[in-house]
Amino acid sequence: MNCRHQALRILLEPDPAVKAALSLALQQAVEANPGAFITDAERQEALSLTPEQQAAMPGRPARPLLVPAKQVPSRTPFTLEGRAALLHAICHIEFNAINLALDAVWRFGGMPAEFYRDWLQVAGEEALHFNLLHEHLHSIGWRYGDFEAHDGLWTMCDKTKDDILARMALVPRTLEARGLDATPLIQDKLTRAGDLRAVEILNVILRDEVGHVRIGNHWFHHLCNERGLNATQIYPGLVKQYEAPRLRPPFNEAARKAAGFTEDELAFLLGVD
Repeated sequence: MNCRHQALRILLEPDPAVKAALSLALQQAVEANPGAFITDAERQEALSLTPEQQAAMPGRPARPLLVPAKQVPSRTPFTLEGRAALLHAICHIEFNAINLALDAVWRFGGMPAEFYRDWLQVAGEEALHFNLLHEHLHSIGWRYGDFEAHDGLWTMCDKTKDDILARMALVPRTLEARGLDATPLIQDKLTRAGDLRAVEILNVILRDEVGHVRIGNHWFHHLCNERGLNATQIYPGLVKQYEAPRLRPPFNEAARKAAGFTEDELAFLLGVD
C-alpha cells in the first residue's frame, strides 16, 4: 500500500462524496494493517506535483463559491435557511479538514510512521464528520455548495507548505483548535433552535477534534524538541510570520487541556504574562 501517493490522489479528487469515501477506506485499510502500511523508502520519498496537479490543488467541486471571509453573511440559526447556512459553514470546514490531513500525509516526508497513521486517522474522521453534516443538511432541504464559503483554512495550509513546524503550529493547533472554543456556543444556539440532531453530530465532532488538536500538539512539540526549540517561545513568532489570527476568548480551557495545551500556552492565549 503506497499511502502517501494515495493521500495525494484523494486530495486531488474534486467530488466531496468520493473524497470522503476514499479517505474512510484508506483509514480503515491502515487500521487493519498498521504495521505494513508505509515503508521506510516511502517515508523518505520526496513527492512533487505536476503542473496539472498544482492547478487542481486541492480537489474540490465548482460550488460552493469561495469569497473573502468578511463577505460570508452571518445568519441566525433561528430560521430554517439560517440554520442551513450555519450547518453548511461547518460542513465546509470539515471538507477542508479532510484536505488538510491528506496534505500533511503526502507533503512531508521523513517523519515517523506514526505521523502518517495519525493524519490518515484524522482524514477518515473528518470524512465521517462531513458525511454526517451533509446528510443532515440534505434532510432539511439543502446540499453542500448551496451557500457561499471562504477559504481561510486552505490558505494557511498553502502558506505553511514549506515548513512542517509552522503547519503543525498554525493549522491543527490554531485554526482547527478554534472549533474547540466555538462548538459549545454553536450547540447552545442549535439547542434553542430545536435542532437536536445537529447537536448530536457536533458532540461527535467535538470529541474527535480534541484528538485531532492533540495530534497537532504532539507533532508540534516533537518537532520543537527535535530542533532544540522552546515550543511556547517559538509560537508567537510563527503567528506573526505567517499572519495567523490571534485567537480571542472565550476559550474552552477544559477541551484545550485535554488536547494537550500546556498551562504556558493557555496563558499566552489569555494574554497572561
